[in-house]
Amino acid sequence: MDYLLQMKIGALVGLLLLTLFFGFIPARMKWFRETSGTETHRVVLSFISCFAGGVFLAACLLDIIPDYLSDINAELDARRVDTSFPLPEFIMAAGFFTVLIVERIVLNCRQDAMQGSDQERAPLMQANGHSHGHGQGKASSTDLEGSAHHVHMDLQAHSSFRSFMLFFSLSLHSVFEGLAIGLQTTDSKVLEICIAIVVHKSIIVFSLSVKLVQSAVPPMWVAAYVGVFAMMSPLGIGMGIGVIEAQLAAGALIQAILEGLAAGTFIYITFMEILPHELNSPENQLLKVFFILLGFSVMAGLTFLG
Repeated sequence: MDYLLQMKIGALVGLLLLTLFFGFIPARMKWFRETSGTETHRVVLSFISCFAGGVFLAACLLDIIPDYLSDINAELDARRVDTSFPLPEFIMAAGFFTVLIVERIVLNCRQDAMQGSDQERAPLMQANGHSHGHGQGKASSTDLEGSAHHVHMDLQAHSSFRSFMLFFSLSLHSVFEGLAIGLQTTDSKVLEICIAIVVHKSIIVFSLSVKLVQSAVPPMWVAAYVGVFAMMSPLGIGMGIGVIEAQLAAGALIQAILEGLAAGTFIYITFMEILPHELNSPENQLLKVFFILLGFSVMAGLTFLG
């Protein structure tokens, strides 16, 4: 086994272990899972969530989108594709609308199912000694309205579906990050990229774990998400090693298209889920903006340092 391959395997193991370590901090600590604590606890947890939002915003604007645009434009130039249509942006839009359409279908199906369940329970509720007059009709209407409001809050704020899509888009991007390591041909470049990804991914997986915990995802599923996410970069490294051996002609183009779809997914999650959830709340608005900027600045500084 040559030294370059040893470096790549070392990067694979190091990324896996460090990602698991930082990802399980929020997942295993009861402090992050507590939702009925003191007011101070809730405020601090909100600030951590805002910091994570800034991290994801920077990852979206400074990392995922630039990487994708660079890759797709290089592939289009290599294949002499010359068109005035903004094809790279269209691919991102396709990823955005894919998540939007799928989410709307999921939410409508779940809401219809819950409304059907309310109707099935109605006779049993009437049998428990409630009056059958006009006032009872008002109560039913109020219950339904309250139920609809509850559905809206649970499904629209930190919904488990959006958490899964966040996990999916980040995992896909992590595969491409690992692929970048696996495709390198010099040991110094492998080490340089690996250090950058370790720092970057440690912050990302911590923020992802916080979001999963706050989305009421069961602890076992949080552990599964973090575990699978931790394996994505090592998987990408293995794929990169395989691509070097196989010399696939269309591999780079396929990768660029998948990056575009992942970027569109990430845009949707960042601007439709993460930021609105915190900024729609009227409390501590300036401090929330400060922590969003802080998270963004940390990721921007890491990007600037290379």
